[in-house]
Amino acid sequence: MKIEKRLMNAKAKSNIIGWAFALPAILGFLFLNLVPMLLSGYYSFCDYNIIGKPIWSGLNNYISLFNGKDATFWLSVKATLLYTIMAVPANLIFAFAIALLLNRDMVGRAFFRSLFYLPCILPAVASSFVWILLMNPDFGLFNVILHFLHLPESKFFWDKGSVLPSIVFMGIWGTGSTQVIFLAGLQNIPRVYYEALEIDGGNAWHKFWSVTLPMVSSTLFFNLVMGIIGALQVFGAAYIITEGGPNNSSLFYVFNLWRQAFKYMDMGKASAMAWILFVVVLLATVFIFKTSNKWVYNEGGVE
Repeated sequence: MKIEKRLMNAKAKSNIIGWAFALPAILGFLFLNLVPMLLSGYYSFCDYNIIGKPIWSGLNNYISLFNGKDATFWLSVKATLLYTIMAVPANLIFAFAIALLLNRDMVGRAFFRSLFYLPCILPAVASSFVWILLMNPDFGLFNVILHFLHLPESKFFWDKGSVLPSIVFMGIWGTGSTQVIFLAGLQNIPRVYYEALEIDGGNAWHKFWSVTLPMVSSTLFFNLVMGIIGALQVFGAAYIITEGGPNNSSLFYVFNLWRQAFKYMDMGKASAMAWILFVVVLLATVFIFKTSNKWVYNEGGVE
């Protein structure tokens, strides 16, 4: 009995210690995540300008957004969707291609891996100003190169037709984290599969299509989900560089949300926009998960 009692006391003590270590994370989630989420859900049904008290208005905020009364809502939806359609494939293809190169045996491989990851740790504001200088239509390096090659010059961030491709191109530069995840997936592929394919007479294309791509599909799935979520929440380029211009061409959804909340002081409408984005991201994620069993491969077969 004494031994059982001691074991129970030790278990209780270890539980207390465990909860004590977990308590800061639990409190942080409750007060910094869950409570603000619940409050924003309430504010989305209110007329609330931050300074005064929230006044219940029902679905007015959602109705004013969807019926076109606030024209900037649909403009920001359009800009964000166009950016997502361009940015997600471009980032995935570039990151995967660089990961394939960095996975090969070559001199200075560790140096190049660090070099390609370096943009991820640079401050967003500092790197944005560098890109402003590089893409300046008057004296930027990119237009100097285009002029030297006798190609048409561009206004980049300052033109309605080129602002989104320019932001996408700028984003490709910072795909180091995605490259690292792809690289981890590539290094997890057993060499025996490539050796078996070589015995059967397979070439480099067969290795890529029949071994590399299926074996890395779970990593591609993760990067695709995270890429879509990140693209739908793009904010920095519009806030630092374009301010939503020119002519609302880069008025991204989250930047418009921030503007509604802290520039126009309409926290009710901003909260409604936040919950609409939450539902869209949730539906997109569920859709990708539901369709993943058709193309995500596990060693036991298709997921």
